[in-house]
Amino acid sequence: MLKNTRAIRIEWGDCDPAGIVYYPRYSAMFDASTTALFERAIGMNKIDFTKHYGIVGYPMVSTSTKFIIPSRYGDEVSIETMVREIRRSSFDVVHQLFRGDKVAVEASETRVWSGLDPNDPTKIKSVKIPDEVVNRLKGV
Repeated sequence: MLKNTRAIRIEWGDCDPAGIVYYPRYSAMFDASTTALFERAIGMNKIDFTKHYGIVGYPMVSTSTKFIIPSRYGDEVSIETMVREIRRSSFDVVHQLFRGDKVAVEASETRVWSGLDPNDPTKIKSVKIPDEVVNRLKGV
């Protein structure tokens, strides 16, 4: 599977008053990392590929996070992201956030490739992930 690595610096806005990353901020970092993986795989930015494939996005339906080492204001960290499993319309993403060579946070998500419901455009529904996208995520 294709893996994407993204380097970031922990900013003050990511932290609680003690200067330690406030746990929901990791979700935002991981969401951006999922998008970076898809942009790399597909070769388009998210706005363009959602239009190209006629989807509204890939909302998260499940998540789990394990906090191992705290990250602090000013830390340089890297996030490795890859899709672990791909099904017809859903997929599992895994993230590892490294501080130096140590894993600080591990997370997993299940997301669903989604478009507008043709029977009710106020709702979304799962749609099949295009084979082209699956192959690119697999590194084929």
